[in-house]
Amino acid sequence: MKIISGYLKGRVIDGYKIEGTRPTMDRVKESVFSMIQNNIRDSVVLDLFAGTGNYGLESLSNYSKFVYFNDKNKECIKCILKHLEKFNIKDKSKVIQSDYQECLNYIKNNKIKLDVIFLDPPYKLLVIKDVLNFINKFDLLNQDGIVVCEIEGDKLEDKYLNLEKIKYKKYGEKEVYIFKKVIE
Repeated sequence: MKIISGYLKGRVIDGYKIEGTRPTMDRVKESVFSMIQNNIRDSVVLDLFAGTGNYGLESLSNYSKFVYFNDKNKECIKCILKHLEKFNIKDKSKVIQSDYQECLNYIKNNKIKLDVIFLDPPYKLLVIKDVLNFINKFDLLNQDGIVVCEIEGDKLEDKYLNLEKIKYKKYGEKEVYIFKKVIE
């Protein structure tokens, strides 16, 4: 795996063999970032099920202001910290080791407003709908904020309260939904 764009382009991301992870393929990540390129610069990002930190690192390479990385796997956390140190971008991030619910509560309790949220949970963990409802209930997104969901074996609706699907793409068995916060 590599960072595919931005000022860190070409840097290798290790950790694709960490047990329990399923890193996003470079072609999927490249497609996602081409769809959301106008949302990344100067954004505050949450990579909720970070794994190796693939989405968050790509965001920082494309000039996100700050990225929150979260994963409960301590090997993933070590991997993310190693990359942040190696790429000299630790000061633009916070790494949290917790389950996704604890992390969302941390974001809520600290009144952090996000511009981009990446949701790429283990596919057997069918929690995206719950996370989308939590994001809505506690208003975690800034105006025009987006949520990028990567799923397999589940279906999502076109709308979850004030989150509306704006883009959709299928890559074999994987599907990517992008929701945008809209005010009615």
